[in-house]
Amino acid sequence: MDAFIKVGVKDSPLIPSAEQNNFAVGMEITLDLPAVADQHTFNLKRWTKVCANPVLAALDNRIETDRYGNAVIIPLPGLDHGVQQAAVSFHLHRLLKGGKVVTECPVSTSEGIKGVDVAWISSGRIPKARRKNVLVQAPEICVEVISPGNTRGEIEEKKRLYFAACAEEVWLCDVKGHLAFFGKAEPTKASGRFRLCPTFPAVLSN
Repeated sequence: MDAFIKVGVKDSPLIPSAEQNNFAVGMEITLDLPAVADQHTFNLKRWTKVCANPVLAALDNRIETDRYGNAVIIPLPGLDHGVQQAAVSFHLHRLLKGGKVVTECPVSTSEGIKGVDVAWISSGRIPKARRKNVLVQAPEICVEVISPGNTRGEIEEKKRLYFAACAEEVWLCDVKGHLAFFGKAEPTKASGRFRLCPTFPAVLSN
């Protein structure tokens, strides 16, 4: 079904001012805009355009998209963030077999393409989840390293999106290396227990 947006003609930026007098005051026009039938297909199409944009490619920033396909430019994380990101990656490589560790992992969600700081995806899930260079199904483990600038709402939204995209576990790591585990059965309840990687340290040494 198509989506319709009604726009008042008077003072409308869509109608040149010289032509607005040809319409009755208060008259409305209707724009016929296509609805997004499949969010993943839409996300991938927009992501291809974002990646091909030379202006965006020249930026030293992380880039995601929102649900409407707009590019969202994110400042590079700080040094502490990178240290913990590397530490999580190291331990996942060391402790978990049968899959891949991915940093800055692009995942298609209901709210656009999001970059997971660190992810672990099983070898069996990769062929089903991969579409070109993006995953349309979240990795089993998604890890977000929390920066000082992150808000609670922002982190809660990321957690919700990853679980909705079929993540099994979401881990949160602060810049001091303390981790909290959330499982899909109880996505709002933090725990120190890591089911998929039970020997993972709850605190990373600096």
